[in-house]
Formats: sequence, structure tokens, C-alpha cells
Amino acid sequence: MAKVGITLDAELVVEAMVLAGIGSPQDAIEAVVRDYIARGHRTETRTESKDRNLREVDAKPQEPQG
Repeated sequence: MAKVGITLDAELVVEAMVLAGIGSPQDAIEAVVRDYIARGHRTETRTESKDRNLREVDAKPQEPQG
């Protein structure tokens, strides 16, 4: 797997380590990023099914009004 080196604010990294309960800065940031990505996928899944249901409702023929 390719690796990327970045520079982060030390206070930010320490806070991520404390919140994640992980002692290694690299492992803590990796865990935070993985969690962020997983959360995005879960949100996509929820909104995708909702959007699909709304499209199905919109696709049904409407009763004539008036």
C-alpha cells in the first residue's frame, strides 16, 4: 500500500490520540480517517435508499387534478 506523509498540528494529533484511545500518532490519525470514511459510506447507504424511494414515488403517474 502506498504511504503519504503529511504535517499536522501537534495539538490536533494529541487530541485525536486521546479521543481514539490510541498511543501512536500515526495509528490514531489512521483510525480517525478510517472512521470518517466508514461514516460517509453509511450515510451514502442511508440516503441512497431514501432517494431511491423518493424517485419511485415521483415516477408513478399522478392522478389528474382539477
